[in-house]
Amino acid sequence: MNAPFHPVAQRVRLADLSQADERHRYAAFLAAHPQATAFHAPEWIEAVAHGTGNRAHLLLAEGRAGIAAALPLNEIHSPVFGRLLASTGFGVDGGLLAGEGVDAEPLFAAAEELALRLSCPAIELRGGLLPTTRAGWRERRDAHCGFVAPLADSDEAQLLAIPRKQRAEVRKGLDEQLTVSVGREQADRAAHYAVYAHSVRNLGTPVFPRALFGAVMDRFGEQADILAVRHGEEPVASVLSLYHRGAVMPYWGGGTRAARGLRANDRMYFELMLHARRRGCDRFDFGRSKTGSGAFHFKRNWGFTPEPLAYAQWTAPGQPVRDADPTSAKHAAVIAAWQRLPLALANRIGPLIARGLG
Repeated sequence: MNAPFHPVAQRVRLADLSQADERHRYAAFLAAHPQATAFHAPEWIEAVAHGTGNRAHLLLAEGRAGIAAALPLNEIHSPVFGRLLASTGFGVDGGLLAGEGVDAEPLFAAAEELALRLSCPAIELRGGLLPTTRAGWRERRDAHCGFVAPLADSDEAQLLAIPRKQRAEVRKGLDEQLTVSVGREQADRAAHYAVYAHSVRNLGTPVFPRALFGAVMDRFGEQADILAVRHGEEPVASVLSLYHRGAVMPYWGGGTRAARGLRANDRMYFELMLHARRRGCDRFDFGRSKTGSGAFHFKRNWGFTPEPLAYAQWTAPGQPVRDADPTSAKHAAVIAAWQRLPLALANRIGPLIARGLG
């Protein structure tokens, strides 16, 4: 006869990551949890807080053996989209982590209470355990996909692993007079921001504050770097990547208008695959994309198989569902107008808006 199941007894509280022992205990919990990501790390939520002004919070459930579950959050403030608790802010993962046998319901309830206390009418959980039966929550598995594939064991094998049509684009990039550099210094950061700001303006999206990129680089140390592709002295493509548990994630990347003709973006991602393998990585995490979007198909062209990502959103009673989807019809006219802005103006006002996108 099987023994009856008894959930782990626990208490839920807000952690104080400014306390060294608290931080150490949380870091140990993450190190032991198989689903922990870079977006669960205190370095991430603190970088978001420092770089965008959106405060970091950490809810912990504790049992007799220590931390039983954790939910990192950022308190997002947007004059356009309203207030939100995101797990985690500006991340594609970072949802609730729990140990075996742990009842997650008290943490979900605590998150709802915290949201109401902070006047945030919405919560978004990106990955992790999701509240499948709680009132007020809506789960989605059709909005975004992730793309992860193993890295090959040599430069030649990596090139041959790319499907034929995309491999031809990479070869064109390899034939161009382009130079590639990897670094973490201020010059690398400046080049990356200039390229990234140009890229997202062309997509109709406000650029994130420069301080966010700097805060991530500073807090992640050697677990983050910038790869840039130059044509002559001019940076034409650049990507800021994170490294976590043997995987490289090109997280914030883009190219100028000149990059397309030079195949600089194709060269950039191929060079990052080679660089990551030399660093000891065995997987390439191409990040998330909106299902069916141009980026979604671009990653499929590289031979990556899309895997649906599970997210959940809570809306406070009596409040409208938050709509911050840049592809929705509601925002189409704004995006089109943004694409026509002079770059200098977009870079000046974009961060004021983007700090609230979360």
